[in-house]
Amino acid sequence: MPHRLVQTLRWFGPADAVTLAHVRQAGASGVVTALHHVPPGVAWGVDEIMRRKAEVEAAGLLWAVVESVPVHEDIKQARGHCEAYLDHYCQSLRNLGACGVRTVCYNFMAVTDWTRTDLAMPMPGGAEALRFDRVDAAAFDLFILRRKGSESDYTDHVRAAAERKFAAMSASEGDALSRTILLGLPGTVDNLSVAEFALRLGAYDDIDAEALRANHTAFLRRVIPVAEEAGVALAIHPDDPPFAMFGLPRIAGDEAGLTRIVSSVDSPANGVTFCTGSLGASAANDDLPGMLRRLGERVHFLHLRNVRREPDGSFYESDHLAGSVDMAAVMREAIALCHRRGVALPMRPDHGHRMLSDLQNDHFYPGYSAIGRLRGLAELRGLEMGLRHAGSMPAAADTR
Repeated sequence: MPHRLVQTLRWFGPADAVTLAHVRQAGASGVVTALHHVPPGVAWGVDEIMRRKAEVEAAGLLWAVVESVPVHEDIKQARGHCEAYLDHYCQSLRNLGACGVRTVCYNFMAVTDWTRTDLAMPMPGGAEALRFDRVDAAAFDLFILRRKGSESDYTDHVRAAAERKFAAMSASEGDALSRTILLGLPGTVDNLSVAEFALRLGAYDDIDAEALRANHTAFLRRVIPVAEEAGVALAIHPDDPPFAMFGLPRIAGDEAGLTRIVSSVDSPANGVTFCTGSLGASAANDDLPGMLRRLGERVHFLHLRNVRREPDGSFYESDHLAGSVDMAAVMREAIALCHRRGVALPMRPDHGHRMLSDLQNDHFYPGYSAIGRLRGLAELRGLEMGLRHAGSMPAAADTR
């Protein structure tokens, strides 16, 4: 059927401990990958793209989505070598289109990518999950990073709790917290020291959310016409977490922000990666099914993961079907969206738990071990099939 979800897993290339054979065994038909060895700002060549595509197809899989073609910080700041990097980005899109790779996920988060404070939170059954703790993040910001003006970003209660937490930390625990917060994704953000991080934050002292939105709109005005010509759709990933951190501006953390983005350059090529985990980390985003329906024509890619929110703004990555996100309602809308548009939307489970034999393997990138994501994919596959067989797709398709 043309309107089923395309089941994929993320693959970080030949060095990934999760191999393409593992992806096939998990039941996925596609991969989400990138040229992780190419630094941000460098144009992707046709030969390199085709080499990666051939690897994927030799394993019997489809290269469904590029995640990501990183946006260089000079573009986000609209200075330095911005114009040259924009030219390179456009060339990458042309080359991807020429090679038949049609969907590009990207983000426009300043300095950071996703941020967590614990990469191995114990779950009741013995698995490990990723966690963001508001007090731990404040302790880092206030007493390790010592960012100027950070005191005003936290309530008295959080500041007091962070001070107690920091006072109880050993030096090694403080170092471990810093490494966790500053961890970078392959090919997107370097693993920074605290001093390097502080320098990069300083580059945004004169860039607030309004300025970052303007720089993003300028980026879209330059690249979207090229994407249209190349037959490529861009899909911005929401901010993760979807709220301000470390004094950095955020522009893609809620429905209003995403709607503003897709409206700023009105083209089908200007779209969204709908990440239920990133958006679901904020209680303000309490209607994800409705948001998916309203953004529907501009959603090009789905990240389906769940989080359990806590009252103070902390959250952890829960089981895919058990958290603060009503995954069944989201899946119902995703099925309806595919049916309504007559397209096969790619989706992937995200940030699976580290579990079973993967607990003895330290070679996985955090959140991307094999078995936890296999479990998530299996649960989502079963949920989709169950909803279809229950006849919920036509009813959902009629609600616009």
